[in-house]
Amino acid sequence: MIQTTRRDAKSASGHFAPLFLLCYVAIAGQTHGAAQGQPAPAPPPQAPATDTVAPDIPGVVKGGTKVEVVKQGFRATDGPVPLPDGSLIFWNFPDKTIVKIDRSGNASTFLTQGVGVGRNGAQAMTFDSKGRLLTLDKDKTSTRIAVVYPPGSEKVLVDTCDGKPMPEANDVVADKKGGVYFTDQDGFVFYGRPDGTCVKVQTETDRLNGIILSRDEKTLYVTTQGRTPREALTDADLKTDGGDTLLAFEIQPDGTLRNRRVFARYAFINRRPEGLPDQRFGADGITIDSEERLYATTAAGIQVFSPQGKLLGTIPVSRNPQNLAFAGPDKKTLYAIVFYGGWGTPSARNKVIAIPTLAQGYTGRPK
Repeated sequence: MIQTTRRDAKSASGHFAPLFLLCYVAIAGQTHGAAQGQPAPAPPPQAPATDTVAPDIPGVVKGGTKVEVVKQGFRATDGPVPLPDGSLIFWNFPDKTIVKIDRSGNASTFLTQGVGVGRNGAQAMTFDSKGRLLTLDKDKTSTRIAVVYPPGSEKVLVDTCDGKPMPEANDVVADKKGGVYFTDQDGFVFYGRPDGTCVKVQTETDRLNGIILSRDEKTLYVTTQGRTPREALTDADLKTDGGDTLLAFEIQPDGTLRNRRVFARYAFINRRPEGLPDQRFGADGITIDSEERLYATTAAGIQVFSPQGKLLGTIPVSRNPQNLAFAGPDKKTLYAIVFYGGWGTPSARNKVIAIPTLAQGYTGRPK
């Protein structure tokens, strides 16, 4: 693998974050197609994801730390959030369940009933300031934000925005005032107010996904993704696909946003580890630690950014990471949901990885 510098990207705060293009060299003798007149061979099954090793990122992770596969074989999972006891939960969409991974790495069913998972599964999850578990609950015709836990508290909080049915959403985070921010696939950010009304607060041309609040909840961070699923990425693709920026917005007292800025730019690889065309380049999930560093799941791995937007390093992952969260009794284990196989096909699989960290996840909110 040859690494070359694509360009240095200047963040809005005046710091420069290096953006790298990691290029893969083709192996000589590789077959380029089936023999004439013969059907093309079926692609080989994807090998299970494997452990990797983290580089040294001062204050974040010690060099040589094992990036360990905790559990794998799940299908269509996402939305990890920690529980107060340090365990991790995430949704398992096909089974309409929420799965729990305890501190010993054992998996069990956390929830199978409720307003959210009783329909068609949760698209994303968060806890609100009252300790209630909220989901972006969806079925084939609608999406809504609902309380699904603890038992007896189930209720729908938001099901319309600006007088229209709530759009299919990607990720959600709750603020301390009782409101919720969420993104959708068309480039919008919405705010569900504490009174149950919902308004659009930002419009972007890029596809949006992960969303997180700063520790003081004065800044909202949003990840962007490429518009087109690809097997490989070129500089020309970036110009049309977008999805190379991590955005930041100032939050106003009424929950609206202003002063949009590019907080950082991601490091890119031109080909994903699994070599499949069904996932987008750019970033998916995002989380924050106690020192305001941001962690984004990308095709290059888990990228870590300073509070000023400087790329501090990338933790490699053997398959494409989707979303992540700090958990463990002291929030010093970084968990990520990692995808491999063909999305929406029988070969689709997810795994959970765990990385012991020097950094501590932010303890002022569950997410």
